Amino acid sequence: MPSYQAEYSVDEQAAIDKEFTRLANNKSIYLDHAGTTLYAESQVAAAAEQLQRDVICNPHTCRLTGDYVDQVRYKVLEFFNTNEQDYHVIFTANATAALSLVAENFDFGTSGNFHYCQENHTSVLGMRERVQPRAIYMLKEEQISGRGAASVASVNGSSKPAASLDNSLVTFSAQCNFSGYKMPLEAIAGIQQHGLPHGPGKRIYGEAGVADPSHDNNFYVCLDAASFVATNPLDLQRYQPDYVCFSFYKIFGYPTGVGALLVSRRGAEAFGKRRFFGGGTINYAYPHAMDHQLREVFHQRYEDGTLPFLSIVGLLEGFRTLERLVPRSKRDGGGVATMERISRHVHGLAQYVEQQLRELKHPNGQHLIELYNRVGYEERSRQGGIVAFNVRTDTGAFVGFGEVACVAALQGILLRTGCFCNIGACQRYLQLDDALMDAIYKRAGRICGDYFDLIDGQPTGAVRVSFGYMTRREDVDELLKMLRLSYLATRPQQRLQLIEQQADELPKALKERAQRRPQLLQLAIYPVKSCAALKIEGGGANWPLTAQGLQYDREWMIVDMNGMAITQKRCTELCLIKPHIWDDQLVLQFGDSSSTVSLPLSLSDQAENSSRCRSKVCRQPVEGLDCGDEVAQWLSGYLGMEGLRLLRQSSRRSSPSGEQQQQLSLVNQAQFLLVNRSSVRSLLFEESLDETVDRFRANIIIDTGTAFEELSYKQLTIGQVQFQVEGPCQRCDMICINQRTGERSPETLTTISRLQSGKMRFGIYISRISTANSKDQLTCGDVVLVT
Repeated sequence: MPSYQAEYSVDEQAAIDKEFTRLANNKSIYLDHAGTTLYAESQVAAAAEQLQRDVICNPHTCRLTGDYVDQVRYKVLEFFNTNEQDYHVIFTANATAALSLVAENFDFGTSGNFHYCQENHTSVLGMRERVQPRAIYMLKEEQISGRGAASVASVNGSSKPAASLDNSLVTFSAQCNFSGYKMPLEAIAGIQQHGLPHGPGKRIYGEAGVADPSHDNNFYVCLDAASFVATNPLDLQRYQPDYVCFSFYKIFGYPTGVGALLVSRRGAEAFGKRRFFGGGTINYAYPHAMDHQLREVFHQRYEDGTLPFLSIVGLLEGFRTLERLVPRSKRDGGGVATMERISRHVHGLAQYVEQQLRELKHPNGQHLIELYNRVGYEERSRQGGIVAFNVRTDTGAFVGFGEVACVAALQGILLRTGCFCNIGACQRYLQLDDALMDAIYKRAGRICGDYFDLIDGQPTGAVRVSFGYMTRREDVDELLKMLRLSYLATRPQQRLQLIEQQADELPKALKERAQRRPQLLQLAIYPVKSCAALKIEGGGANWPLTAQGLQYDREWMIVDMNGMAITQKRCTELCLIKPHIWDDQLVLQFGDSSSTVSLPLSLSDQAENSSRCRSKVCRQPVEGLDCGDEVAQWLSGYLGMEGLRLLRQSSRRSSPSGEQQQQLSLVNQAQFLLVNRSSVRSLLFEESLDETVDRFRANIIIDTGTAFEELSYKQLTIGQVQFQVEGPCQRCDMICINQRTGERSPETLTTISRLQSGKMRFGIYISRISTANSKDQLTCGDVVLVT
């Protein structure tokens, strides 16, 4: 078994454990320190005592509060091994607000560009909306760190002489909050002195094909340090980014609502004229004229309004608590400071967990865990206290991260799943190309923070565990125990049943995930064969069933003067005839026009004034009732074909084959056609998913999360209704017609053929298994069970 060397002494560990007794009291294992670390009990008690003891009020009024705030500024600079001669401290609401401040105020000039790393927090991507550069570029990590040791030299607060007065800004994270990978901070000096070593990156915004003069610009670095500084020392004497953004709750757990932007003297020179000022940032502002004057002190110009002074004062106790619980040690022959020790501690835990996870295997030798990291866990300078992974079955299939979150929560283990507000890292580690990204977010409708964890069997996110100074080895052993018991010693069906049985104990979002089974999403009734659908959707919406299928489905059809059925293969405009059912009438509407025609829904009412006629569907004779001259003339006028008639089925028709004879409406082959949205999603068409689904003209729409899973079904139950699978639907070129416009796109059939090795199967025909209950109905939201 891999060894684990404790960073803390027995007495130090006991003192730390005493501060977090609430975890044991609540039977919780906390493993999401990258989200936020936890506050010590004595820390908040001391902060509360100070609030009760001192008169702390608006610093514009109270000198004591102002002194406290200044003291915190000094402590922040000391924490990062720098001073007020080299860096300004601007208090913000959090790291995101600090990034926003840089984006709003950085002066790009006329040819400056904004560059950011793909593996960045969403807040860095948000900077794109506020910066005003010539162009915006995305960089791969290798394009930032590529110079490596060649860029070790420090700029010591100054840059090389610039050939222009324009500035470019490069933003990246010191530590990836997805994987824990640490960016080589030596790259900072190299970028400031020499620019980007491997070109500007992928252009995201800006006019293409124009010569880019930005290589002559001054280059500035904005370091998103929120993840890094929570458990690592950042030495601003050694590394000197122009801007450093972070949140204090990541370091101390308490208080929230306060972060900081550190601005170097060099960085301050690149801030342009402010486009906004608030109270406290000005010497004066005239209401009667466009005239104002900002404060002389740099940080005062950017701290709009009253500072969160109570939170800022509380930071002093945060610093004291860290230094008290993790004191400087004499290890390795010299003084090891607090944050250095914390860095050792969390890296040691991550290294231990990673080694243990690699040992977990199914009986057939298949690895249980798929790990996501860049350089492994050997070097602390390159890897922090974060481990990201997914779980696999003994066949190699992925287990959804939402399921893992449910299992962990029921064991009292608090961890994080998804993309962790870092979609770029998710894209890189899960190897999602641009088309798959569109499939996940634009077409499947996944959003940040949800539990839509698998698409076509591939993960859309991961499981992340991360460690803080108070995390114990026993905590991570509980995680390992949970994975062994739940995924190596328990059968999948048994595990899912246990999750469902205990779903009420889960948070709301996880409860929904625990109870997620394929559901009936939508019903579509096609009253007139080959015309548009009448859609039934939304939770609780229902529709009755008859012996022939869905009530009114394919009960009418249009025939030509020779009595032959008209389909979209012959007249694509049929898809523009929209059916509505109002009261006791079937109302037909052409496109978005106001012209309509009505028919009685009652078959007996229809029969009173109708003549009988015959036609054929799939070579079978069909007896019907002619629906009259008014609707016939309306159809002929809008479809541009003379002699059209509308027929309504008047006699029973049975399926021509199959073990059990089924009564059919004017359908081609079976009572119902079922389509799986996951299968449709896999086609990756350049249109909305709903448009593509419409092409297949199915009655029943479900979403299983796995493409073409439905092709293996034999029987299924939807709600209380049982169905027999009759076989796959062999598609024709009718699916090449966009059902909203009538336009043809032949690539639809080509794509299906390619995905299925030349076969043209898509969707399955199903028939209702006979039942004595004639009042059955299907309801949107009904669970789909495969039997």
